[in-house]
Parts: sequence; C-alpha cells; structure tokens
Amino acid sequence: MASCSGGGAAPEQDGAGGRVTVFAAASLTESFTRIGKDFEAANPGTTVGFNFAGSSALATQINQGAPADVFAAAATRNMATVTEAGNADGEPVVFARNQLVVAVAPGNPRGVRGLADLARPGLKVALCAEQVPCGAAARTALDAASVTLTPVTLEQDVKGALSKVTLGEVDAALVYRTDARAAGSEVTAVEFPESAGAVNDYPVVVLADAPNAAGARAFVDYVRSEPARAVLAEAGFQAP
Repeated sequence: MASCSGGGAAPEQDGAGGRVTVFAAASLTESFTRIGKDFEAANPGTTVGFNFAGSSALATQINQGAPADVFAAAATRNMATVTEAGNADGEPVVFARNQLVVAVAPGNPRGVRGLADLARPGLKVALCAEQVPCGAAARTALDAASVTLTPVTLEQDVKGALSKVTLGEVDAALVYRTDARAAGSEVTAVEFPESAGAVNDYPVVVLADAPNAAGARAFVDYVRSEPARAVLAEAGFQAP
C-alpha cells in the first residue's frame, strides 16, 4: 500500500484523524493519490493509505476480511458484491463516471480509427478480463459495434492493459479515457462512439468493519467535495 502526505490547502473534514485505508480501483490511482494528499493537508494527523487494484479483486479481498475503511469501485456491479455481503456501512454514492478509448502507440502508426479496426488480421489487442469493470465495459462496447476479436492478453486491471501498449507488446488496448490521459505522450487515445453506451459509474462507501470509521466518513465526504471533483474532472472523469 502506498501512503500520501503533503499537498495544498483543502477544506477540513469533521472527524478526520489517524490512518484511513482506502481500497480503490486501479483507474483512480493518479486522482486519488492527489486527493489523498489534499485530504491529509486539510487534516493534520491524518494519513491516507491506498490499495489500488482491479475492483473485482478488491471486492474479494474486502469480503475475505482484509482491513480497510473505504472502498471506491469502478463499477456498481463490483460494489454490489461488497454491499450484498453486508460489508458496507450505508449506501454507496456515485462520485464519478468514466468511459473507454482505444489506446494506441504515439501517432497511431497502425491507423486505428474505431472498434472495427481492432479486428484486423495481425493487430494485437489487449483487453481487461470481463470480471474487471474495464473488461465488462469493453465487452458492452464491442457487442454494440458487432465486433468480434481475440485479444492476445486479458489483464486484471486497466493499468495492466495500458502497459501492454506503452511497452510495445500490443498495438491497441481498450482502456479508460482517464488512464490514457494520465499516460500523456506515451499513447494516443482514439475515441469511438460506442463508448457512450458503456460508461462506468464509480461508487464509494464506508466499510462496515472500518478500523477508522470517522476518518472513512470524512474521506468519503471529501471525495464528493468541490476540490476533489476538480481533481477528478482534470483527470478526465465525468460528473455523476
């Protein structure tokens, strides 16, 4: 788990203090790391620790008893796994939305213009596994476009799929817009219309057995605050 410290001024949250452990979808890595720093700066004596991974894996860890205060998932389906097991304290709240792009090498040397191009012979494509939110969204988009393809790899989170492009191991990957933006000049993002029908909602909730319930509630409140919304918007997330 990574810990955050430092950052700019932000509104103080009532009840914050101690260590807050946040299990968060891999696609939130950059945004939540920054939000965590801002939260700490607003609440001296508070430390935020993150466990970033695929939402399905995080849900499994939580249901198996992993100690955590907050869960932020990249899809309502994975959040439901936790709530239906009785491991959430209250109702989850959607704080952001995200949609897919095709990530390709800088300059798009293979000339990918849409989903249909991903089925071209010889084109190597990475997808997320379907139990992962980015994989489920990819399946929805591909079905909507009537595109059938065989990926060369199925990754367990969106960062894994994106890394296959940046390392030159595949020609393209279906990833979130925010992850392609975070990669900067390492990839080119190709938008496609079917992504509008495969938008993922991001819910967050305090966990039932949170070791620091007060800190967890304060962090969830902060994620919904204007400063945090600005960080998410800058990263390319959409408002709920």
